[in-house]
Amino acid sequence: MTAPHSSAQPALLAASTAASHRGLTISLFAAFVLVTLGITVWAGRQTRDANDFYAGGRGFTGLQNGLAISGDYMSAASFLGIAGVIALSGYDGFLYSIGFLVAWLVALLLIAEPLRNSGRYTMADVLAFRMRQRPVRTAAGISTIVVSIFYLLAQMVGAGSLVALLLGIEGDAAKRWTIVAVGALMVLYVTIGGMKGTTWVQIVKAVLLILGAALMTVMVLAKYHFNPSSLLGAAAHASGKGDAFLQPGLKYGESGTTKLDFISLGLALVLGTAGLPHILVRFYTVPTAKTARKSVLWAIGIIGVFYLMTLALGFGAAALVGPKAIKASNAAGNTAAPLLAQELGGGAGSAGGAILLAVISAVAFATILAVVAGLTLTSSASFAHDLWANVIRRGRASEREEVRSAKWAAAVIGVVAIVLSLFVDKFNAAALVALAFAVAASANLPTMLYSLYWKRFTTTGAVSSVYAGLISSVGLVFFSTLGSGKPTSLFPHSDFHWFPMENPGLVSIPIGFLAGWLGTVLSRRPADPAKYAELEVRSFTGIGAH
Repeated sequence: MTAPHSSAQPALLAASTAASHRGLTISLFAAFVLVTLGITVWAGRQTRDANDFYAGGRGFTGLQNGLAISGDYMSAASFLGIAGVIALSGYDGFLYSIGFLVAWLVALLLIAEPLRNSGRYTMADVLAFRMRQRPVRTAAGISTIVVSIFYLLAQMVGAGSLVALLLGIEGDAAKRWTIVAVGALMVLYVTIGGMKGTTWVQIVKAVLLILGAALMTVMVLAKYHFNPSSLLGAAAHASGKGDAFLQPGLKYGESGTTKLDFISLGLALVLGTAGLPHILVRFYTVPTAKTARKSVLWAIGIIGVFYLMTLALGFGAAALVGPKAIKASNAAGNTAAPLLAQELGGGAGSAGGAILLAVISAVAFATILAVVAGLTLTSSASFAHDLWANVIRRGRASEREEVRSAKWAAAVIGVVAIVLSLFVDKFNAAALVALAFAVAASANLPTMLYSLYWKRFTTTGAVSSVYAGLISSVGLVFFSTLGSGKPTSLFPHSDFHWFPMENPGLVSIPIGFLAGWLGTVLSRRPADPAKYAELEVRSFTGIGAH
């Protein structure tokens, strides 16, 4: 009769230890939030005009902006989502890391410099330079807000699963309150700090995230005597899939459709970065195009190192925590990295495990808050600068009025993101981000490239490209298994899916490019060659840039 009692005792002991460590976890969390809020308030006091609020006064150096771009890019989806996908799908999960990194070459070679020279605060500034203002700004503003909300959902979902794990919360209700709290904090960051506050929070958080990931990577490799093949072997063994875990095809090689889905994902990741509004506005926070280019080079270096570390974190989680334990904590794998931290510190119930779990989770939470603030700022700036000041008020709004409307928009977008997040909390964070990339690559990238490099491109072409890319990508996501037909779908109890792939990029990106070309060819009003010549000179030389 003693066996059940003795097996129950360690469980009770672990539970009581976990409860005693929870105070430490919460206080670490609170410290991170207070420090970042302090930075935001300090920056808010230095924000005097619209230039400060939207572009941080254009006073950041290449390294500072490179760190901030990395901070924007190494989101919770990268840290939590990719580690989870690698831990559950092996080699195929690493393809996310490759796609996210390679994408920077497109941004560096085609977009960074011309964008910095041609615009002021938002992506629409570049598009509206040689087009009719109102239709183009309306389309670009709507697209920016939709992409930002998709990206926001991924961060909120990451925050929900992270805090639920940390505080030992069971059930959906508590997760939902977490999402509401993150939403409230993000609105605070943006309305108080503007771009200056958001950028400094990004810089601090990027440094913390790199240090946290580096610490875990060294600890994982130390367990296997710094021999990567031992780590991979242990991960393959623990996965229960054997060598297949280290080969291509576990997630994307099941059938012809999944192989197409992989190509679709790759296209979306590689082309999406150069169309992400919250990354594009980062190029406006530096004084010159040369600094914009430098900041992208810094970002590539920092992000490259980080994504190499996700390999160690993902396979380390598979080897040391095991896919079963990861899935039991979170079916989509979003808690693989924090669980690995706990294991490296000494396991559940140990003081070291609790401390490392608290530190890594607090860093991940700071990551979420910073990225969420950047996204909210971008979408609210687009609403205020493009839709309110230039479309609704027809250019008659004062700077103060514009900034005030941006703050109100931040609150509204926060509420929308919170409400939508409550419906998608079963999704993997990296998969949600990949959808944001697909929408950005379908709606924003074709218009940006045509506008900068095609002389004949017209307003009709621009508007057609944005709306066709936006509607096709969002529509195909809705009619895929992400919308219905699976237990993790948006509508799990219905099945109206007819699109076989999970990522729409393979279909919607060509639609965006085709619609831009067709709209231009069929439009009755030709493009203004003088305006294009002026844009060309400005985008390549910086003459006349703000």
